[in-house]
Amino acid sequence: QVQLVESGGGLVQAGGSLRLSCVASGRTFSTYAMAWFRQAPGKEREVVATITWIGQNTYYADYADSVKGRFTISRDNLKNTLYLQMNSLKSDDTAVYYCAARTPGVVKYDYWGQGIQVTVSS
Repeated sequence: QVQLVESGGGLVQAGGSLRLSCVASGRTFSTYAMAWFRQAPGKEREVVATITWIGQNTYYADYADSVKGRFTISRDNLKNTLYLQMNSLKSDDTAVYYCAARTPGVVKYDYWGQGIQVTVSS
């Protein structure tokens, strides 16, 4: 089992920044693909950013078009922590943000955090 706990959400003005953190426990963290998802009121959950181990201590990061150039996903394997740095925030970024982990060899993300609210005021 993997437990994921998010922190760092809150209320911020448009144009501001926040950094989300997700601490993972329970299994070897470094080989798990990790991601941030979000769900806005009345909308489906969508992927925001992913970071995938591709071997030899190298990771590949990918982003939704709506956040490219503004958000940065990163991980610290020694701390078992995933981050999402969010800059130039917009009101459209308001959502509950979820950290997720995918077991190696599994297609879907199979571990989820409880979610954390991010509210961007215009």
